[in-house]
Amino acid sequence: MSTVPTKAFKGRELAKRARISLPEARAIALKMHPGTVTDEELEAERGGSGLRYSFDIKEARGTFEVGVDAATGKVLENKLEGLVHD
Repeated sequence: MSTVPTKAFKGRELAKRARISLPEARAIALKMHPGTVTDEELEAERGGSGLRYSFDIKEARGTFEVGVDAATGKVLENKLEGLVHD
């Protein structure tokens, strides 16, 4: 499990409204799919509390998008985005 430095965390201005921290949400997402976080953001999105962290996690089976509610830590989204090609 690792995190690749991204250009910048997207959603910094929304972070004040989140009850779950970015590191806590990242740990929840990585429990779903141990791999490498290639992108992460905090966004206003329908469902749950209306505020969620979104992570793209690259693993052996492909890249998964995992959404974690920023208020409760509940996983709201967990889907395969694409396959890994050599």
